[in-house]
Amino acid sequence: MTDTTEVGNQLRLDLLREALPYIRRFKGKTFVVKLSGKVTEDHDRLISLAEELALMHQVGIRLCVVHGGGKQLSDLASLMGVEQTIIEGRRVTDDATLEMAKMIFAGKINTDILAALRHRGVEAVGLSGVDGNIVHAERRPPKEIMNRETGESEQIDFGHVGDILEINARLLTVLLDQGYLPVISSLGADAEGTVFNINADTIASEIAIQLEAEKLVLLSDVDGIFLRAGAPETKLSRLTAAEADELIKNGSATAGMIPKLQSIIGLLRRGVKSAHIINGNARNALLAEVFTDKGTGTMISA
Repeated sequence: MTDTTEVGNQLRLDLLREALPYIRRFKGKTFVVKLSGKVTEDHDRLISLAEELALMHQVGIRLCVVHGGGKQLSDLASLMGVEQTIIEGRRVTDDATLEMAKMIFAGKINTDILAALRHRGVEAVGLSGVDGNIVHAERRPPKEIMNRETGESEQIDFGHVGDILEINARLLTVLLDQGYLPVISSLGADAEGTVFNINADTIASEIAIQLEAEKLVLLSDVDGIFLRAGAPETKLSRLTAAEADELIKNGSATAGMIPKLQSIIGLLRRGVKSAHIINGNARNALLAEVFTDKGTGTMISA
């Protein structure tokens, strides 16, 4: 009968052997990792995730982390009695909501991530898109949005929500070249210094393009892309940009999957080698996605 300790040691050795080619391949490459607010709100999960990021950093991968914080912003708004309007998944950012976003994004969440990384010995630097003019943006103009309940279109002013005009990656490049790990919150500003709330996925994508990243990894609370919601057997583990495009054209991709796929196809065509959607709540999901053949989520390659 084989000793369980021996089996465990053999398993770890097998995993190390599997990881070694990937460690060699990705040393010196740049990854952009986007963390959702849901991933960062649990302290134990954040500590575990920081450990995974630290390991990747220590084997020579150049990491740039971007985070949102929609869940924490909604919680604070509820606590403060500030009513929130979310239309088609997009938040209307009024004056009070913008002030809370600055507190939560550039303050609490950013500092919590830095503290977790410091605990693992990583020299991380906290930034927002306003620092070093990283995210140059403009106010989003009012948009025609279809009301799914009534079937009628209406003009929606999203308030202090910004659209990205340009990413200035000079500061990020300096930090990465010196061995630091930048952690960027999802704010940007225009030339006059007006601050905007900006979608974190969009910031992460645009930064990945500017840094000519090997990978963009989107950590969310889903296990990847599914052809049918709630049907685990329909999960797509690997596909190319062309195959993703075909899913949209033939109607296999539906609802919220379409804009996510369109965004990923766009960034792959602009130079990023691959994009990954994984569940950030699963322990070691990030390491398994990067360093094993099977992975854990959905990988879309150029």
